[in-house]
Amino acid sequence: MAQLVLIRHGQSEWNKQNRFTGWEDVVLTDKGVEEAKNAGAQLLSKGVKFDVAFCSVLKRSIHTLWEVLKALDQSYLPVEKHWRLNERHYGALQGLNKKETVEKYTEKQVHLWRRGYKVQPPQTEKIKCENLLKYPDLREYPTGESLEMTLTRVKPYLESHILKAIHANKNTLVVAHGNSIRAILKLMKNISDEEIVKLEIATGDPILVDVP
Repeated sequence: MAQLVLIRHGQSEWNKQNRFTGWEDVVLTDKGVEEAKNAGAQLLSKGVKFDVAFCSVLKRSIHTLWEVLKALDQSYLPVEKHWRLNERHYGALQGLNKKETVEKYTEKQVHLWRRGYKVQPPQTEKIKCENLLKYPDLREYPTGESLEMTLTRVKPYLESHILKAIHANKNTLVVAHGNSIRAILKLMKNISDEEIVKLEIATGDPILVDVP
């Protein structure tokens, strides 16, 4: 049976600054680069090799994948990038400091925005034209997603690309984001709405998924 490994990108600059990131395209910190290298080293020590890799179109995901493949001496590997693997779009919260947001809106409200499975964050109207140009097959640019909405847009790509590769007996690596990984795990493991929002996904920590 082919293997599936999921990795959340290494620490980003906005992770370090405790800011909501979402679809904003920020880079890794030095610590994030090290986390990515360590993830690759862990997989190498276990003798894991891949046939194909997938990641989002955001730099923190792409650069993490680069470091992992470099550590595995598999920089030649075929890689597919897609916006459906992007982080959850945090709407008007993107760029805001999480602590300051709690002070402004209360801890209860911010917890609902972050952890309510069906709860959308405040919507944003700030749509950048260059972002639309990045995703030619994206008909409606999100202005703020719940985790449920994130799962809905991840699901078709999971089924048509990632699971297709696994069913073709290809060892598969996916480097994505906390919420897109939650979406994949919920779909593959049938995790409840209540439990999935409690699941913590650490940066740079490989997750080996049992494939049915």
